[in-house]
Amino acid sequence: MFNHLHNHTEYSLLDGAAKVDELVNRAKELGQTALAITDHRNMFGCISFYKACKAAGIKPIIGSEFNIVNSFEEKSRGHHLVLLAKNEEGYKNLCKLTTIANKLGFYYVPRIDKEALQKCCKGLVCLSACIQGEIPDLLLNAKDKEAKEVTKWYKGLFGDDFYLEVQDHGIPSEKVSNIGIGRLSKMYDIKIVCTNDCHYVKKEDAKAQEILLCLQTKKKLSDEDRFKFATDEFYLKSEDEMLELFPKEYLENTAEVVSKCNFEYEFGITRLPYYEVPANYQSHEAYLKELCKKGIARRYATITPEIQQRYEYELSVINKMGYTDYFLIVWDFINWAKSNGIPIGPGRGSGAGSIVAYAIGITNIDPLKYNLYFERFLNPERVSMPDFDIDMDVERREEVVNYVKQKYGILHVSQILTFGKLKARAAIRDTARVLDLSKALADNLCKLIGKSETIKQALEDSKQLAEYYDKDEKIKNLLDYSMKIEGLIKNTSAHA
Repeated sequence: MFNHLHNHTEYSLLDGAAKVDELVNRAKELGQTALAITDHRNMFGCISFYKACKAAGIKPIIGSEFNIVNSFEEKSRGHHLVLLAKNEEGYKNLCKLTTIANKLGFYYVPRIDKEALQKCCKGLVCLSACIQGEIPDLLLNAKDKEAKEVTKWYKGLFGDDFYLEVQDHGIPSEKVSNIGIGRLSKMYDIKIVCTNDCHYVKKEDAKAQEILLCLQTKKKLSDEDRFKFATDEFYLKSEDEMLELFPKEYLENTAEVVSKCNFEYEFGITRLPYYEVPANYQSHEAYLKELCKKGIARRYATITPEIQQRYEYELSVINKMGYTDYFLIVWDFINWAKSNGIPIGPGRGSGAGSIVAYAIGITNIDPLKYNLYFERFLNPERVSMPDFDIDMDVERREEVVNYVKQKYGILHVSQILTFGKLKARAAIRDTARVLDLSKALADNLCKLIGKSETIKQALEDSKQLAEYYDKDEKIKNLLDYSMKIEGLIKNTSAHA
């Protein structure tokens, strides 16, 4: 009957303390049949969340909690709004809105505006969000007329896919807002769903989330002016716990939302941009073969049977696996860069094992001379997307990126994100700072981690660390909290 539709995972950076696997496992323990991901202003965790839910037999609902303003001209962070994907069109609109928020609407945080939402509203379910949503905020400020107008606007945009959202974490303002939400529901015939705005898995994890917030705001737990949640009720509650707070109807409405949301990822399908070959070539395969033959003649003074067999075999594998366009695209931008005097590296990784790549100039390493195996790069028995590691002049790298965007379209080009996670020592040091414990103590404990990969493993490997943990309550608390945040994401950066 009830399903959680508003949840923040570890991908709500330094705010969500719920690790994806732990959140999904807890949902399964509670008998949940579906679960949503609604991280703040990003979709970083959607695929790992989706896979974890599928493995647990839970229906994944993909979404995000956005910050929205009336217009990008506003100098404010805006209000919260939860959007969930009903289908592929809705998922694509989530992606578009996330891009707009980061590229066009950034003001302290990524934001969308109502014009963008109007353009990208199809295929989405909309929830009015927590008390930081626009409608609850207007109600709490006694702006009933404006609240009605905003409610009608969302109803007009989403129709029956707009739901008013209520929460109860024991915060007085929520109870005031919920009364107003009830009035609007009756006035405009809009269904209400209850959510719990989960930021951690279990109630006892509340302190770990406080520590994360301190890391985000560079505060200590002892600081009276630090930002913190008002209660410890922001966890994944059971259906019975939610029934104690809300009418049964509100819980049943969450199941209605779940029934509408049926987006499925398609894995194992490679979608590459189209490479346009010269008109005098009948196919992409013919063009790649011609480039390869010319390159082989240029690279080798004598074309031996070994060379002939190697490049013909590689071409057959490349064509059979559907990566002809991939080779042509990589060749194209490398050839353009070299033609424009941009230094390119000789090639790294398994791609250096391809004689075709060597022939057409993607790499500059002879795989036969160094006995490198093509199968490490492409293997018909182990289908995976090939990956050339290309080094180029850092000062002119952007020129190459811009060339690729112009030729293949900006929608076909993106950079790769990498996540910086809190490893064992970093978790101990950061937690010690937040708890206002000495740096010397943290350093001493970090030394005892040794070669162990996790704090839990270190407690098994180091007798001295285990003794400290068992005998010193201060150290036990430090390590317990450190283990809670260990492995969570601290920051992001561009990988490539």
